[in-house]
Amino acid sequence: MPNTPLHHVIIIGGGFGGLYAAKTLRGAPVRVTLVDRRNFHLFQPLLYQVATGGLSAGDISYPLRSIFKHEPHFSVIMAEVTDIDVAQRTILLRDGRLSYDTLIVAPGSTHQYFGHDDWATYAPALKTIEDALEIRRRIFVAFEAAEREPDPEKRRALMTFVIIGGGPTGVELAGTLGELAHGTLKDDFRAIDPAQAKILLLEGAERILATFPPDLSAKAAEDLTRLGVTVRTRTLVTDVRDSAVTTRSGDSTETVQTYTILWTAGVKSSPLGEALAKSADVELDHTGRVQVAPDLTIPGYPDIFVIGDLAHVT
Repeated sequence: MPNTPLHHVIIIGGGFGGLYAAKTLRGAPVRVTLVDRRNFHLFQPLLYQVATGGLSAGDISYPLRSIFKHEPHFSVIMAEVTDIDVAQRTILLRDGRLSYDTLIVAPGSTHQYFGHDDWATYAPALKTIEDALEIRRRIFVAFEAAEREPDPEKRRALMTFVIIGGGPTGVELAGTLGELAHGTLKDDFRAIDPAQAKILLLEGAERILATFPPDLSAKAAEDLTRLGVTVRTRTLVTDVRDSAVTTRSGDSTETVQTYTILWTAGVKSSPLGEALAKSADVELDHTGRVQVAPDLTIPGYPDIFVIGDLAHVT
């Protein structure tokens, strides 16, 4: 019938999963609403380049509305989703609610401090544009402060950079910091030599890039050493303060004086996983991801798909 309303698909999240789900629905006989806390898509893999001054924020973000401006049945809503009511087929926003016929949940993930959320003040993570700009500020302010610091011990601490976590983001960040200190800033200062910066990459596991094959981990460690980065594996962080990091390796402990601490050690799932667990009685894994079927639906709800970082596919 001509007046029959279109099937309404709501997509939560404008990251890689949500964006490509929306693009796939172009031309389909459905109405699509994309909901995100931001009105732009962020290319997160290049955040470390913004954090080290290689790219600007606009280089890795693109307005979601511009992507779908020629799609008459698509709309973008900038809002925060706080809960999901599967019985009423409704998502709850901080300032309202929306009803769906099909729901695609792709909220991504956030950083994880493993029970030490107070460390976030001293060791910012790298998940958002704001994170990247704050890290950039801290890095360049440290060099500027070192240039004017007469106390050699404090100057040494200002030129010590500690990256906690040897996954892809930590490795990229450490390597780019090495390039920055040994290349980009080479002739920019008079009182200090940026190449004397001490860059520490700390990893609790036996090797960096633990999810990659061992030979790639070894090659990455070699490249980081060549760039002036000191890689320390089997090293656990036990305390973080405004000017120091305390570590434990085996039976020995060490306190490193530093004014620039960067956190890339872990991620945690979106709280919408917990919302689905309560509303739809789905199971979560130990990291808070939703156990989904092979087609990415949740048991008993063929109208709800969970994709991306929040999905655990058995």
